[in-house]
Amino acid sequence: MKVIRSMVLVASDPGSADRDAQEVYRRLQEEIRSLGLVEEVVVTTMGCVTRQEAHPLVIIYPEAVAYGPVKPDDVPLLVERHLREGQIVTDRLVPKELFGPISWLSARRGTLPAEQRVVLRRAGVIDPEDIEDYIIYGGYEALGKALTQMTPDEVVGEISNAGLRGRGGAGFPTGLKWRFVARENRTPKYVICNADESEPGTFKDRLILEGDPHSVIEAMVITGYAVGASEGYIYVRGEYQLAQARLRKAIAQAREMGFLGENIFGSGFDFDIHIHSGAGAYICGEETALIESIEGKRGEPRARPPYPTTHGLWGQPTVVNNVETLANVPPIIQNGADWYRQFGTPHSPGTKVYTILGNVNVTGLIEVPMGITLREVIAIYGKGIRNGATFKLAQTGGSSGSIIPASLQDTPMDFDSYARAEVSLGSGALLICDENTCAVDLTRVLLNFFRKESCGKCTPCRVGTERAYRILTDIAEGRGTLSGIEELEMLIGGLRQLSNCGLGQAAAVPVRDILRHFRAEVEAHIKLGVCPVGVCPMSERQLVVA
Repeated sequence: MKVIRSMVLVASDPGSADRDAQEVYRRLQEEIRSLGLVEEVVVTTMGCVTRQEAHPLVIIYPEAVAYGPVKPDDVPLLVERHLREGQIVTDRLVPKELFGPISWLSARRGTLPAEQRVVLRRAGVIDPEDIEDYIIYGGYEALGKALTQMTPDEVVGEISNAGLRGRGGAGFPTGLKWRFVARENRTPKYVICNADESEPGTFKDRLILEGDPHSVIEAMVITGYAVGASEGYIYVRGEYQLAQARLRKAIAQAREMGFLGENIFGSGFDFDIHIHSGAGAYICGEETALIESIEGKRGEPRARPPYPTTHGLWGQPTVVNNVETLANVPPIIQNGADWYRQFGTPHSPGTKVYTILGNVNVTGLIEVPMGITLREVIAIYGKGIRNGATFKLAQTGGSSGSIIPASLQDTPMDFDSYARAEVSLGSGALLICDENTCAVDLTRVLLNFFRKESCGKCTPCRVGTERAYRILTDIAEGRGTLSGIEELEMLIGGLRQLSNCGLGQAAAVPVRDILRHFRAEVEAHIKLGVCPVGVCPMSERQLVVA
């Protein structure tokens, strides 16, 4: 097994590719080869969400030094000084204010005091296309422990005791879901990884899959063992080409080394995984629509009950878990429930991966203990609101997430605290908006997304989202009436109570929250005929609101 002393990660995102990232990658390999460092240094690519000014980014481990923007002509200097002489080239470092992929900077003590990486502990550290790297960093140890030292019931019990809750947005107890499937006597049973991440601003699962694909594969095998399933599917968004390629490669490697297939670890347990590429429909993120899609049907949600735990894929008992949820499984099995409970809050243990977007100085990806506050996220990781503006609101969980006003920014970000505040944590996409954001304009944009992505199966969702969008458009363009607000409130009730699936119900959430927290601003558009922050088309009129 190869042991390396340094790993060089080169950004491979489209923005970096436009700035000669591939040439930087090629020159790195060439220089390393010419200096005879091939056996000691590995060069690979990484996903990158840093600011454009830092493209292309190059990170060198184990020092976790970030260089950028790196030009092809910088490569000989970096290889000679850093990789051969062990000196950091300070005048090529990424300027501090441009640090975007902040999860990769945890080694810089004092910069990210609260970050705790469980799910992302290997992302950006290992070569995601090399199973040996994964094994060196403890990969497949949890699977070995589960299959050789634990009964299926003990595995379910460990996950239950850890208090792991679904990270896709619902927060349902994972161990309880597994137990529902485990107690079913019918076979075959299935395990599905929901990797159809399709809401604007949500991409944490993509980065987990691209950075550490084996962690999800290992988790699915453990899940299969726990519930008595021998087959799994990863339903991955069609646009996630890099994630799909790495998953396929990881599955092939796992089969070759005996971590997938028949008689894994000599335990007599068989399990294999298939990739199913989505076609880009938002609705397929809903678990029953996803199941319909795998079965070759149109991706539309099923009426529930029965639930997938008893009548899932092809009518059989099925576990459907989100990518981030599954990525928590191996470390829990490996280290135990008590270890996991040291992170987070008593009723929401563990960590949460967030993507930070919007009007903050630093955007990117973080993994922090459950219970952190929005104020801390903005101040510590976002480095404050851009241009010194004032924080106005945040949306959690993509387009279907709750609108969090500034008055709730000190509420602990965990499932129960947010539920008590009548908001939801969602999937973890944090859209941070400053005082220049118009509540009406934001909600109109969100409803435009929902009306276009509604699968159309049920009338409340199909008609309700369209009608709500038209009312908000009227308000934004100066044709709004107070009766329109009353109609919006009626539509909210219809969407939440009568929509066939959670996605139609979620479409009502941003409208509900905007009317709850920013009703005066909405009414100002109607009563005064102006947009208080000067965003809506009616803003050509004079601003008169204090």
